[in-house]
Amino acid sequence: MTHLAQNAATLERELVWFTAVLDARFASYFQVDDAGHDVYALTPPDLSGDRSLYALAVGEHDMGFAERLILILALAPHIRPQALDSFFLKNTSFDRGFTEFGGIRGQHHNGFLPTGETAMFILAGSDLERRFALYGLFDPDHFFYRNNVLRLEVDQRQEPLLSSPLILSREYLSRLTTGGAYKPEYSSTFPATRIATRLIWEDLVLPEAVLEAVYEIKGWIDHSHTLLHAWGLEKTIKPGFRSLFYGPPGTGKTLTASLLGKTTGRDVYRVDLSLVVSKYIGETEKNLANVFDQAAHKDWILFFDEADALFGKRTQTRDAKDRYANQEVAYLLQRVEDCPSVVILASNLKGNIDDAFARRFQSMIYFPVPGPEQRLRLWQHAFSARSVLENAVDLERIAEDYELTGGAIVNVLRYASLMALRRGTNVILLHDLLQGIRREFRKDGKVV
Repeated sequence: MTHLAQNAATLERELVWFTAVLDARFASYFQVDDAGHDVYALTPPDLSGDRSLYALAVGEHDMGFAERLILILALAPHIRPQALDSFFLKNTSFDRGFTEFGGIRGQHHNGFLPTGETAMFILAGSDLERRFALYGLFDPDHFFYRNNVLRLEVDQRQEPLLSSPLILSREYLSRLTTGGAYKPEYSSTFPATRIATRLIWEDLVLPEAVLEAVYEIKGWIDHSHTLLHAWGLEKTIKPGFRSLFYGPPGTGKTLTASLLGKTTGRDVYRVDLSLVVSKYIGETEKNLANVFDQAAHKDWILFFDEADALFGKRTQTRDAKDRYANQEVAYLLQRVEDCPSVVILASNLKGNIDDAFARRFQSMIYFPVPGPEQRLRLWQHAFSARSVLENAVDLERIAEDYELTGGAIVNVLRYASLMALRRGTNVILLHDLLQGIRREFRKDGKVV
């Protein structure tokens, strides 16, 4: 049986139980008859031996009655929205819905969307003591929040916490329904793009000392679980690895991050700082929280390119604008330090990064402009196997005479190859290579 079929069968049983609990709560609350209606007497389905991903998630977190009820409540709008239609019942005394039911209307969804108040109504009714005992289910220390299962989408307008929508994460929605692995897409709520490369590790041309420092990150990815758990160092060493890549543009910082992900089987997400940074108070933190919350407990590598814009030096506090800017840096510092994933910040200049961040990096790796030996390797591996270099091209001489980064060499390659194709040939001319090199130098204000 497929994951899809297994999840569907298990969720059908769970929805039958949920409906019975909901009916019992309504009967108890509105005193439909004299019989007792203890919702907790309705035992959830026995999932022992059930191999569906839904059952495995319940077992993995050892979910009790209340946690399973909240989980299926958060799932219901996605898999059986009509199961919540009874909450549209009107209070005839006030000609409006019942406040105690909670819930909101979506922009496009025509059904009832549960809030924290909805969960409290089902689980506690009017019992304040039981209600208070359930508050911990929405605490940041609860596995619902820690493992990005579900959360209350808290509004910043200081409205009651439980009036916030109950949101199931996209990751768990995918896992508990189709069984597929969720890959978040670039959006305003997730301002990061998954990056990859067709190159392999052997294509990475870096000085030996730089490669050795990069291997330290790879070593952490490969052995951190053993180090923290089998060796018992989780009390001493925080999870996660933080590294600063700095150096001129085009020296291999992004490529190195991509290859670290490719060789270790991890997704690499490059954070788009243009969407993260906002002029509105609190929005930058909220945007970044969306990235870090989804990255928590996943084997991702977060790559912040041009990190100066977000992680720059704090300034002296002269006005409210400076104070909020410094608060943003302090918040980012805390999130980066607490992130259990690999976080790589890239900057052209090491000095642009706030000292408080620098002290918390496990490594700081300088990517220099390649020397003649590295440049020769880059030139030798650059050209297509379908192209031919004219006899006048001396790559050793070019590598020795022209100080170019790997990115600049690729630009020269593109230019010279296009010139050959425009002539209707596959021969790369020295003239075109030199012209491409001049173009690259002119970008930096240099004359060749």
